[in-house]
Amino acid sequence: MNMKNQPVALITGASSGMGKDFALRLLAEGYTVYAAARRLERMGDIAASGGLTLAMDVTDDASMVGAVTRILDEQGRIDVLINNAGYGQYGALEDVPVAEGRRQMETNLIGLARLTQLCLPTMRAQGRGRILNISSIGGKLATPLGGWYHASKFALEGYSDALRNEVRRFGIDVVVIEPGGIASEWSGIATQEAEKHSGTGAYASFVKKFGALQQDQRKLPGPRVISDLVVRALRARRPRARYHGGFLAGPMLLLRGLLSDRLFDRLISSAFR
Repeated sequence: MNMKNQPVALITGASSGMGKDFALRLLAEGYTVYAAARRLERMGDIAASGGLTLAMDVTDDASMVGAVTRILDEQGRIDVLINNAGYGQYGALEDVPVAEGRRQMETNLIGLARLTQLCLPTMRAQGRGRILNISSIGGKLATPLGGWYHASKFALEGYSDALRNEVRRFGIDVVVIEPGGIASEWSGIATQEAEKHSGTGAYASFVKKFGALQQDQRKLPGPRVISDLVVRALRARRPRARYHGGFLAGPMLLLRGLLSDRLFDRLISSAFR
């Protein structure tokens, strides 16, 4: 099974959306791809294309240890780790139970950090490796109802900066990918969570507006625009620390950098009136 000339990539959250697209794209690029997700049955197309599928829950340490052990047993190395698994816990901060906020952080940050720990010794021994953390423009700016999601992504940005400066000396690159709007299951899940926790009560008007903003997916690009960024980062001799793409990613990040907090708050608030 060991394809000596093919780099080995591990991709989490590969059962749908961007993660699935990453897996299929890297297979086409000549990688040996291990696609990991909780829903193994939804990765049949990856397996049919030559990928290797793994059942993994990034909140379950044993499943991550088992996955990395299997890859090293079969391939002897890990060249690329794409930390993509995650979801959006939406709802007003007053309403969302802290246990749900904790689960958001465990999935979007702590599980990612643990899987990275498991892969780093091999990458250091190899003297090379590339870690791509899928963040969001929501790791640089925040909107109502997404407090726990934004907290996890803001934390991921800082985690990635620290990690990049720790492991560069070992030949390991750390890259942050910041998607804007992308057509996927993400918005439907986020809307359901917002409605569940805050669909009635003091924040109901926010939820109604948020749902309306998420409904029209026709203007959103598909996941390929982010897969293009992933491939660019992997092909680059010296990749940038960050890449962004997707609907409104560039304009929103530019405005966040140019406007004061007060003016940016006004801009965000105008979208929820």
